[in-house]
Amino acid sequence: MHRIRAITLDLDDTLWEIGPVIRRAEAELWEWLSGHYPRIPQRVSQDQLVEIRVGLAAEHPGRSHDFRFLRKQALARVALMAGYSTDLVEPAFEIFDVARNRVEFFPDVLPALEVLASHYRLVALTNGNASLQRMGVRHLFHDVVTAVEAGAAKPARPIFEEAVRRSGVNREQILHVGDHPENDVEGARSAGFRSAWMNRNGNLWPQELNRPDAIVTDMSELHDLLLASRVADR
Repeated sequence: MHRIRAITLDLDDTLWEIGPVIRRAEAELWEWLSGHYPRIPQRVSQDQLVEIRVGLAAEHPGRSHDFRFLRKQALARVALMAGYSTDLVEPAFEIFDVARNRVEFFPDVLPALEVLASHYRLVALTNGNASLQRMGVRHLFHDVVTAVEAGAAKPARPIFEEAVRRSGVNREQILHVGDHPENDVEGARSAGFRSAWMNRNGNLWPQELNRPDAIVTDMSELHDLLLASRVADR
């Protein structure tokens, strides 16, 4: 760990819990649609809207990692089904996007990010479409790499390769931190990164996968681990 110069960080379920955020954002979108375009909820249910989005991912396999594209296409489809113009897509998505970026960071996150950003290049590495700018923490990150920009989602190699390019350091000097054993840990290992599994919930490690270089339960523990390696290297 003493060789680490950059840290790539997964976002959803690593820095905040994503499930409640998405549920709230979808509920706010549905409430807005019901108030402004009532024929949509008369024609389709929320569950059917999800099914349409899943179907669109199958129709557009090359963009199945682009959740923004899929959500907008699903909105366009239900708009036409209900006899509305697709002009509603952008304002509707904005309702969702604002709520999607209204997150509650885990208590350990912001203090640790403040300290880590002063010692390492922090690069957000995400399959989602969270906006660190909207969250007010973009200044803590050297860069942000998304699946849309890389053309592939974790655990695919291209998104990690893009992170190497953006970080400006060698791959063996990068530690990737994330909650998903396959997408984050296995993806990072395959790309030549060091890896730390963020295991906030006391889950068991999948025995069929190679173990990560480190297991941490929160960002404070990650900070302590890296600090100890820096002290030991002096």
